Amino acid sequence: MKTQPPKKPTKPAKAKPNHIENGTIEVFGAREHNLKNIDLALPKNKLIVFTGLSGSGKSTLAFDTIYAEGQRRYMDTFSAYARQFMGNLTRPNVDKINGLSPVISIEQKSTNRNPRSTVGTITEIYDFLRLLYARHADAYSYETGKKMVRFSDEQILESINQEFKGESVYFLSPLVKRRKGHYRELFEQLIKSGYTKVRVDGEVLDLVSKMQVARFKIHDIELVVDKVKIGETSEQRIRQSLDLTLKQGKGTLIIYTLDPEREKYYSRNLMCADTGISYDEPQPNSFSFNSPYGWCPKCKGMGFTYQFKFEDLFPNTELSIREGAIAPFGKEADYWNLHVLKAVGKRHDFKLGDPVKNISPEGMNEILYGFEEKIKVDYNFQEFNVQWDGLIAYFENVIINRTESALTEKIEHAKETA
Repeated sequence: MKTQPPKKPTKPAKAKPNHIENGTIEVFGAREHNLKNIDLALPKNKLIVFTGLSGSGKSTLAFDTIYAEGQRRYMDTFSAYARQFMGNLTRPNVDKINGLSPVISIEQKSTNRNPRSTVGTITEIYDFLRLLYARHADAYSYETGKKMVRFSDEQILESINQEFKGESVYFLSPLVKRRKGHYRELFEQLIKSGYTKVRVDGEVLDLVSKMQVARFKIHDIELVVDKVKIGETSEQRIRQSLDLTLKQGKGTLIIYTLDPEREKYYSRNLMCADTGISYDEPQPNSFSFNSPYGWCPKCKGMGFTYQFKFEDLFPNTELSIREGAIAPFGKEADYWNLHVLKAVGKRHDFKLGDPVKNISPEGMNEILYGFEEKIKVDYNFQEFNVQWDGLIAYFENVIINRTESALTEKIEHAKETA
């Protein structure tokens, strides 16, 4: 009886290294230009700097080898028909590169000091991201965190007929939301247009001549377009009231009953059904920090703000405004602003020739921060009613709108010499 010799145990096959999981880029035999058969491994997700003498091969390794091979592989993913219009890229003189991801090369511009220029804007990736968010993203309310919705006119009508059947409801058009003012002109315009009622801060009031609200309080004002009983009023009248309410409310309306829990918002635009917050239809520039439609209203898309202190603007309170006490202005103060400050002085009994230290705290507060009502300014034998927001707001706007730091340097110089 023959016996089979025992089989030798087989060694398990070595797993091929996964360079993506290992997080490395491996270069073997790089000989492009003056590189001498270089082998190296580069970790991913790290900032890597090539240093060396001029002509040692830093740019050759980064651009002519690694970047060039990444571009060549990317071009190979296109069809033969598309490649004939883009030309062929020659393979760099290298044996092998493992773990190479899609690559981007950014031209070095050491003289570019534009703070609005980023990696995203230079490579134009930011343009695609803005388009992606504008066309395919979902909007959420910043107050409730719920997904925002929009309705067609037919959907709004159907919802009203179902949810408020048999109830008397008001059709309200939101006109003012969380803003200050007396709104006397708004009420007068509504009266001329034939309307008789408004809801102010939750209370329905009759429109009367010379009507106004507290100027320095925050208000919510809605126009009462119609009051109907759902189910008994004709469909035509409800539809007409719906169209008019949406027109006056710029695409948004409120259905209001005497029960505050039953109030509901509808909008043709993106809207939070719980709070009534409404967004315009998103556009690519809505997501651009370089556009007034998308940037932060406080920093204008710069990502930072300048804040002034009293000592920055008035380092020497012994001087008068006319003698150059306002450091950024110096003795060459803006002629228009001097006239505005002169008008402020009339309100608080000081002159531009008085030392700053003698100006009352109330007057200095208005110099720095302004006031809400308009002020009369005499300029070139004419009288103007202007809004004064104060020196701090003025200089903050100047700095944001300038790319150079000349004004900042002037402030620092004045502080050093004070």
